[in-house]
Amino acid sequence: MNLVTRIITASVLLTAATLLSAQVIETGSNTAGQDVYESVCATCHNMPEETKSPPVETLRRMGPRAVSYALTNGKMKVQAAGLSSADIDNVVSYLSAAADVDNSWISRHVCPADRMQVDTGAATIWTQGINIQNHRNLTAGQAGLTTAQMGRLELAWSMAFPSTANMRSQPAIVGNTMYLPIVDSGQLFALDVAGDSPCVKWVYEHDVPLRTTIGYHTLADGSPVLVFADAAAHVLLMDAITAEVIWTATVKVTSVSNVTAMPMLYGDKVFVPISSGELNMGAAPDYECCTSHGAVVALNLATGEREWVFHTMEDAKPTFVSRLGVQQYGPSGAPIWTAPAIDEKRGLILVGTGENTSAPATDTSDAILAIRMEDGTLAWKFQATPNDIFLTGCMSQPDGPNCPPDYSINKDWDFGAAIMLAQRSDGSDIVMAGQKNGVVWALDPDTGALIWDTKVGPGGAMGGIHWGMAFDGQRIFAANNMSTGPTADGQEPGLHALDVNNGNILWSYLHQPDCSGNRQQEIRSCGSNYGMSAATLLVDGAVVQGSNDGFVKIFDSRSGEPIFTFDTARSFNTVNGVEGHGGAIDNFSVYAANGTLFVQSGYGLMGVPGNVLLAFRPAP
Repeated sequence: MNLVTRIITASVLLTAATLLSAQVIETGSNTAGQDVYESVCATCHNMPEETKSPPVETLRRMGPRAVSYALTNGKMKVQAAGLSSADIDNVVSYLSAAADVDNSWISRHVCPADRMQVDTGAATIWTQGINIQNHRNLTAGQAGLTTAQMGRLELAWSMAFPSTANMRSQPAIVGNTMYLPIVDSGQLFALDVAGDSPCVKWVYEHDVPLRTTIGYHTLADGSPVLVFADAAAHVLLMDAITAEVIWTATVKVTSVSNVTAMPMLYGDKVFVPISSGELNMGAAPDYECCTSHGAVVALNLATGEREWVFHTMEDAKPTFVSRLGVQQYGPSGAPIWTAPAIDEKRGLILVGTGENTSAPATDTSDAILAIRMEDGTLAWKFQATPNDIFLTGCMSQPDGPNCPPDYSINKDWDFGAAIMLAQRSDGSDIVMAGQKNGVVWALDPDTGALIWDTKVGPGGAMGGIHWGMAFDGQRIFAANNMSTGPTADGQEPGLHALDVNNGNILWSYLHQPDCSGNRQQEIRSCGSNYGMSAATLLVDGAVVQGSNDGFVKIFDSRSGEPIFTFDTARSFNTVNGVEGHGGAIDNFSVYAANGTLFVQSGYGLMGVPGNVLLAFRPAP
């Protein structure tokens, strides 16, 4: 069966026309669109480090679908509320002028008949944390790679995807089949990644950008399924063989809810962490800030219907009227950005929350929560940082009418890294959490009581421990981002190994800025934005870490000795003929299977967009 037939059979949105011909966007000067950008968008996007906004170079690579969605339904909806349809069309065209969409490469890289069958069975990469406890640890047998081999990798092939600036979401890998989501385009690829060159088994195209890691599971009847979410807070359960959507569920608990962390399928439920876009919206002077909050929604696996909802706080109520006469609301915030860890012994879901977005502050913000899987009630909570009320726009305009009150520490010290259930040397469980203030916390899994805490470095709104730690049975590995460079006392971003029993730092690698050669041209912020934000990965006895300035680095887990370095911030000759370029490595972009280390390079939010999937294999 050919690719186009399979796609139509699966009832997806990618048609034969889009497969077999290029979609080219007119790239005229569009001064009207430029005027809209300069008046509405430039204040933030021309100062990306100060406002946590993607730079304009990233917007230009994202393509029309992602930019249009952000303005009409996504995180820029409030900022674009005063724009007409013509204004939005013009600014989308202006920003997408450098991002012609050409999908013709797909039809030229359809798998031959002997590689078209989708693999099923036990998966190597099937959940965001590699296992349900979020250890992010692959054995040599699982990955097909030993520590010695990890020290002598070489680039085997690279593949690029048009009209994207954000390579950020971890795929599922089963046998030779990789289920790879491309965030900006809304495409989900089933690729065969064996041999000298990957090929396409099927493509699913969604009508809004995708958002999360892809989960893979086998149901009780043997059916393989995928579970993931899009930018509009829809959760999809999909047949992994045919790409047929089994059900779709909307999981919003407020009008601006979204989903960033991977939905977790466990037992007869799908657990979905809920975050919010109000962090970016609330500082607009005429915005009624703020009414959203985090949650966990439990869906019935068979039907997608809601079984229960845990809310991180009560619904917001009117609080005061701003000096501009705009009604304000609270409490709000405590979104959940983290993938859940499952505590099977205690029947708990473990998640971390973010800051409040409006007063009053709650005791569930910047906290670790243990929620009972059966009914969604709270078993215990641990608040690491109280009184953290924060809005992104207030970083550049701290005197805005909606900005946090004076008693707020205003730090954005949320838990973005997935919570982990680890084990100490005596076999007892311990809950591990990395926070954006640079602290690793260790808690009692029965009560949430503090056991130990260790600060590995200074944090910040874009710093600290960002996406995920790793655990090898003895050591916790935590990367510290600190994306604005060294502090006054000379501390640098880096990677740290901690003793799981007491939090003692066993070794540290401090990452130094590298602007050598043409790196200053490739990464204009190479002297400042060189932190380590991406989730850490263990393969056998090797620790793999990506950096904001485009490096993938591998270390011996016991000694901390570097054994491999590769600079991805450059152009690549790709196997599919699409122009490819690497950039920042962030989020869950490093994983391994079948004797191959895979690295997605390019994440525009960290200032360096890119669009490549890189495959590394041991040199002979």
